[in-house]
Amino acid sequence: MQAIMQIFLARNNIQAGPYNLEQLNIMLASGEVLLDDLVWHEGLDQWQRVGNLTNNQTVYRPTNLGKPQVNDSIINNVTVLPEDNASNSSDSKSVSLDRLYGKPERPKDTDKNMKADMTTNRQQTPHNNVSLNKANSNQAASSKDKVVGNVVLAPIMSRVLATAINGLLYLLAIFPLVMALTKMDVDYTKFQNIQDMDAAYQYSMTLMESLPSSTLMMSQVMVFGLFALQLVFITLRGQSLGKLITGIRVVDQTTHRLPSFTKLIGVRTLLLFIIYNLLFSFTSFLGFVIIAIHYYMASKSPENIGWHDKLAKTLVVKADSSQLVKEPKIK
Repeated sequence: MQAIMQIFLARNNIQAGPYNLEQLNIMLASGEVLLDDLVWHEGLDQWQRVGNLTNNQTVYRPTNLGKPQVNDSIINNVTVLPEDNASNSSDSKSVSLDRLYGKPERPKDTDKNMKADMTTNRQQTPHNNVSLNKANSNQAASSKDKVVGNVVLAPIMSRVLATAINGLLYLLAIFPLVMALTKMDVDYTKFQNIQDMDAAYQYSMTLMESLPSSTLMMSQVMVFGLFALQLVFITLRGQSLGKLITGIRVVDQTTHRLPSFTKLIGVRTLLLFIIYNLLFSFTSFLGFVIIAIHYYMASKSPENIGWHDKLAKTLVVKADSSQLVKEPKIK
């Protein structure tokens, strides 16, 4: 009976594995394993870039491997660490396997046995697998978290809190305007007749003209300043100020990286801003109902996808610096 292929992966001098071929292809398809990661298994004489073996495809079909063998070039053809050179001047290419695999360094008297580690590692069972992406993740996934590929989905309550923070920031921006309006005799019934929105608009303009110019200017500066700041953070980081504070981010559903400008700003920001402005202009109750529907849909979805996310084809996840790295173009 043919032995199951044991495949080892490495990223940033940290090894993960062994995996079998089916597990590798599942992780490639989900994006958890990247084409720029390193791979080794019996039959390869050195660590290889995953994309080189798959022809830059997200499936690996090994062929013509030849007779399995262990070759020392697996150890020697890796990045040489300066301190390893300093401590092993007799062999400039000798690299500590413990260091390479992210393990604690062992005493020097065991250095002669280090090359046996490759054989030892091949005998490890899959239940000790290390997720390559978790090695670089700033947000560790707990047992209650939902994980999709290489990202941890943001909890619904974190998203609700981010929305509440954004709303609070908006209220702070219009606070001078609200305080000025409380000192005026406002006829709120003018805003309750949905059939006569033109009259409500004209009445609101009359109120604005009655306000002190300094108060109106201060409110405008604060509102536009907040809006500009939000756009900057959303464009560069995929985070509104609320999401930045709560440690979550919007990413593309497919790449799990920062979405395109069209998705992030055109659809998920400006379009939603217009929709909710129209809803709240009719009645605040309707606006809050639509928000509630969005989060209810997200709570029932396996990937926490509400109608905002369906519209823009995005996910809201726990923020990680790797999500901001632009995906290299495959040539």
